[in-house]
Amino acid sequence: MSNGASTLKPYKSKEGGKKEQVADMFNNISHRYDLLNRIMTMRIDVIWRKKAIRSLQSIKPQLMLDVATGTGDFAIESLRLLKPKKIIGIDISQGMLDVAKEKIAKKGLAQQLEVKLADSENLPFDDYTFDAVTVAFGVRNFENLEKGLAEINRVLKPGGKAVILELSNPTTFPIKQFYQLYFHKFIPAIGKLISKDSSAYSYLPESVSKFPDGKRFADITARVGFKETKVRPQTFGFCTIYEAIK
Repeated sequence: MSNGASTLKPYKSKEGGKKEQVADMFNNISHRYDLLNRIMTMRIDVIWRKKAIRSLQSIKPQLMLDVATGTGDFAIESLRLLKPKKIIGIDISQGMLDVAKEKIAKKGLAQQLEVKLADSENLPFDDYTFDAVTVAFGVRNFENLEKGLAEINRVLKPGGKAVILELSNPTTFPIKQFYQLYFHKFIPAIGKLISKDSSAYSYLPESVSKFPDGKRFADITARVGFKETKVRPQTFGFCTIYEAIK
């Protein structure tokens, strides 16, 4: 499968595939990522994260995988709210994982939360390993979305659940117009000011606008083998929680 989100790269003038460029981008902005994320979402992402995590409470997962774990916030919050025995977080950016490891050490969570460098499209785990898989703001960065979702399906136990949180595109007036102005003008300017990487924060809104959100995303999860996917838009459609059952 090929779509705009799959082929869009952060650095248009550089060589290398999307995967390598995304890893470079997050290495470049890792030291400012948490701050920029809070500014970009006006801290509403904290509410979205909690809602997404709570959608797993009914299945009481004991072993979880957090894909594109980044600086570890989603995995740490999942530990707090769900109390599983263990969460493994993976990411392709060593810079982001270094920030995550500092947080994990500071909070004394090393026994329950392990993070490692790995590729979402080639997960280093056996079939039917995890009770739940989570991805927060990461699937739009997959080089091959269908392959990444197929891998998530593969490592889930039968009856397991994938919860995916991703930014989406509001469609109603005047929210759509506000979104366009905020994400395409304000965010790149703030990102450049704080992180010194203007390409990263031009790429992020572009990657959202090209992402196959809503029903289109649910169609892809069905194609890779998920039985059912609930699509739950949040905050006027700025973000969507997808709950996919294997």
